Amino acid sequence: MKKEKIYRVFSHLPELTTQRLTLRKMMVLDASDMYEYASRTDVTKYLTWHPHPDRTYTKEYLQYLGSRYAGGMFYDWAIIFEPDCKMVGTCGFTSFDCAADSGEVGYVLNPEYWGKGIATEALLRVMQFGFETLGLHRIEARFIEENDRSRRVMEKVGMTFEGIHREAMLIKGSYMNIGTCAILRNEWEALRAKKARGE
Repeated sequence: MKKEKIYRVFSHLPELTTQRLTLRKMMVLDASDMYEYASRTDVTKYLTWHPHPDRTYTKEYLQYLGSRYAGGMFYDWAIIFEPDCKMVGTCGFTSFDCAADSGEVGYVLNPEYWGKGIATEALLRVMQFGFETLGLHRIEARFIEENDRSRRVMEKVGMTFEGIHREAMLIKGSYMNIGTCAILRNEWEALRAKKARGE
């Protein structure tokens, strides 16, 4: 996979849809919805960033993302839960290893919408885009050890737990153990075929 393809695809971020969700570019108009969850400590406990201090910070962050999208350097979608016409989180790619045809995914969800299968639904659609549109060979996701909720989402979409890297990341002043789950293209295709057969 070439970097040029990444820039070309993501500089005009395509809108993705599922039964209940629309995945689209984040916009300044999402500031209130994003702040609702990005300001919460229970959301950021297992993330690399701190809670947003106020709505102005969230708005300025979304304004900044506009230039990142335009340059094809940001790979994350807003998750719009259509029954409520509301942005409830984000899901997308955090990075690519073009030489290995590999991508890393991540997601964040408003706690008010936990337990509804939304993160799983969004992640499945992003993975489909990764394998079918970008032509990836491998998609992985990482989580801070003890974040069992996030690991369950990874395993629900067919990823395999590959292990823990001890104190692999310095996050908020502490070295954290980081778990990795991943799925390969042939595994994804096998799951899709199984689902098509109704198994």
